[in-house]
Order: sequence, then C-alpha cells, then structure tokens
Amino acid sequence: MRSFLKKFLEGTDSPLFVYTIFLMDLVEEIRNVVARNLSPDKFLVEVLVSGKKVPRRVLVIIDGDQGITIDDCAELSRVLSKEFEDRHFLGDENYILEVSTPGLDQPLKLKRQFEKNIGRGLKVRLHDAQEEGKLKEVDQEHIVLVQEVGAGKKKGTKEIRIPFSEIEKAF
Repeated sequence: MRSFLKKFLEGTDSPLFVYTIFLMDLVEEIRNVVARNLSPDKFLVEVLVSGKKVPRRVLVIIDGDQGITIDDCAELSRVLSKEFEDRHFLGDENYILEVSTPGLDQPLKLKRQFEKNIGRGLKVRLHDAQEEGKLKEVDQEHIVLVQEVGAGKKKGTKEIRIPFSEIEKAF
C-alpha cells in the first residue's frame, strides 16, 4: 500500500493531502503514457486534471516542432482512453478526456515552444514591465526580441535580451 494511503487510513494524514498526492500521481501517470506515445518531434506541454467535480476533466496539451494535426490529437486520445480503462486511472469515475494543442491565447511555457516560434511576433509580460517584438533567438537562459525603434530616417531596431526567470507570460 502506498505510504500516503497507509498514513491516511491510520489517521495521520488529511484527506486533502491524500487527494493532492492522488492528483499528482495521476498527472505523472498521464505524462508517462503521453511520453511513450509521442514521436520525437512532438512534445507534451501540460496535463491538467480538474478537482473533485464529476465528471472529472482531463486536459492534455501537446505541441510539435512542425505543429500538431487533429489526427495526432485523436490518436493520442484513443491511446489515453485505452490506458485509462485498462489501468483504471480513475477507477469507475466518469471523466472527459480532451487532447488539444495550445491555442493562440495560451502562453508559451516551454523553451521548445519559444524555439518553434523564432521569427514570430511575441508579447512578453515581465515581473515589472511588458515587451513586444519579433523573437530572434533562444538559448538556455534567455530569449532575444528585436524591436523597431524611431521613425523616418531614424528608424532602426534594437535587441532586448530577456532571461526566462523574468518572464511571467509570453504570447
């Protein structure tokens, strides 16, 4: 028996703690299944599982270096559904499974997403400011935005180097 479940049954851990551990384990299991079933040019962005609301909603967001098709989402959805049923991820609980790509309204979360978007316009909300420009470069710790400055004959560009640690959201 898992130690957290044993502690709960003994009365030493709260139901909220056990429930949180259950959700964390569930998300990790889903991540593992997704990782085994995506080709190297595709990647997992996020797994979200709703709380106690029934039916539970499981949202899996995937992306790819060359994009994701509806067929990619459908195939992964079939694989996950089978795993959910075969391994009883949610017991007999009803659930809604959704496999999707990040929408334009979703912030970039992974370095790999930034790399995929080199050459595109980007709005970056920092801890204390906001920057906008064309994404020029991505390295291990920074992104580089190119901004147009000035007007007329004095029109030019400037580069802004932004550490990932300062980025709150990037669209």
